[in-house]
Amino acid sequence: MTPTLEHLQQLLKKLPGLGYRSAERVALHLLLEKPESLPVLVEALQNAAANVRRCDQCGHLAEEAFCEICQDDKRDSGVVCVVENVPDVVALERSGAYRGVYHVLHGKLSPVQGVGPEQLNLMSLKTRLAEGAINEIILALSNDVEGEATCHFITSELLPDQGDGGVKVTRIGFGLPSGGGVLYADSVTLKSALEGRRGYE
Repeated sequence: MTPTLEHLQQLLKKLPGLGYRSAERVALHLLLEKPESLPVLVEALQNAAANVRRCDQCGHLAEEAFCEICQDDKRDSGVVCVVENVPDVVALERSGAYRGVYHVLHGKLSPVQGVGPEQLNLMSLKTRLAEGAINEIILALSNDVEGEATCHFITSELLPDQGDGGVKVTRIGFGLPSGGGVLYADSVTLKSALEGRRGYE
């Protein structure tokens, strides 16, 4: 293997879901079997890097100030589902069971890994709550220590400033395994988790 090809493989190996052999197959496929697709792929990556950004309101992916979900007037903007990452939104949307809007934290609290409130998309959630248009917050975070800590932070640090405000707080969890998250659950499980959400204290 040439040094240039080895470098490409090492970069591909850093992508989620690609090990050494998978990265090798992808690199060889692009260079030997589908070389004509390389310019198109490079252009698509450059376009995405230039145009895709975080939604100003929820943190989801957007090409304008607000994402398509936040702009959709058929969604219930009074119900906000708080998730860890963008793939969680994709998984919940695939389930077809949810018609509210989202708030993407881009992670969860983890002091061990140096992730505090400042590293998460929490202050914009506080702003949304302060605007008074939210009726329910659905906490759809991982069923693990970090996920629970993040849920506790949201309810103890962000909600008190709103008074009672009528904001209902629920926690997704029915049907999700201990330590599991939204991303790895199937559509039926996610639908059950949303329909079976419980009050969070």
